[in-house]
Amino acid sequence: MLAETHPTETVGEKAYRRIRNDIIFGRLLPGQKLKLDRMKERYGTSVSTLRELLNRLTSEGLIVAEGLRGFEVPPVSGPDLRDVASLRLLLECHALHESFAAGDMEWEGRVVSAHHKLHSMEKRIQQGSTDEVELWKNYDWQFHQALISACGSRALMETHGGVFDKYLRYQMVALSNRGEISVREHRLMLECALKRDAAGACKVLTEHIKGGVDFALASGTI
Repeated sequence: MLAETHPTETVGEKAYRRIRNDIIFGRLLPGQKLKLDRMKERYGTSVSTLRELLNRLTSEGLIVAEGLRGFEVPPVSGPDLRDVASLRLLLECHALHESFAAGDMEWEGRVVSAHHKLHSMEKRIQQGSTDEVELWKNYDWQFHQALISACGSRALMETHGGVFDKYLRYQMVALSNRGEISVREHRLMLECALKRDAAGACKVLTEHIKGGVDFALASGTI
């Protein structure tokens, strides 16, 4: 999610990252048709490169290929959100158990640091800051990734990351921010991590994700 720019990044990789983030953060709207001639100007790359990138994003489930009709951003729906949320919960709970069992002091430090950044940004958002939403959600991702980072499986973490991005897209469509409830749940997950209480963390995570789904659906935008 939200890959950072690297000095050696190619034009194609930069365009891929921008398109991906634009889908996740709703700048490319659900159901929007993607016109390659317009996109080549916006993302500074050729039509042929764009086709390759869009096919790559199609394989990740972030774009729908329509055969000869081209590409579009996937629509959103309540049933799909529930499916994505269930998959995220399944993957993340499994990874939490593995990570909490194997986590060392270095892991603990990553978790504490990630939570500190997230907590600070959550407070700024609660105070009315609206220009740092992407950074806030990036810190959210970093915290949840830190929690599972000792699970010992790169494939599990990458799969979880892809599902997390799809879940995040729904949060951004619904402008989902549960305020102090989410702050409390993140703090409880940190406490569970420090106690190596994987069962407790999964219980909080279940409430966290269910609450996020219910909040998004109640917004009326999905």
